[in-house]
Amino acid sequence: MNKNYSLEDITFIAKELISNTKHKVLLFYGDMGVGKTTLIKEICKTIGSDDIISSPTFSLVNEYHTNTSEIIYHFDFYRIENDEEALDIGIEEYFSSGHWCLIEWPENIKNLLPLNASEVIINLTDNNFRNIQLK
Repeated sequence: MNKNYSLEDITFIAKELISNTKHKVLLFYGDMGVGKTTLIKEICKTIGSDDIISSPTFSLVNEYHTNTSEIIYHFDFYRIENDEEALDIGIEEYFSSGHWCLIEWPENIKNLLPLNASEVIINLTDNNFRNIQLK
């Protein structure tokens, strides 16, 4: 998956990411305002969550539930200052839970990331499309 997309394609993108991910840990890379949280909202909706999805910028992690009792953890490590903060919230337990873990700003905890995670790299193109790569 490496194409240019517009906002109208977001449901398709979410479905593609979910179906092409081997593990339930997705690392979202991209500049501020590129659409990471918007895409995560659509992924949560596609997985089956009716919860209100918002960026956990200050709490570090939000927990959402699906209509099939599945749990989704949404992390935002933009403001994290060191690995200890992530360890203090029990990051290792979240990552090994088997539940969806959707992580914004993973580069800020790169020493703690699980090896089985998939990377979602979002870049804004010159014509206001998003180029999305799944690695």
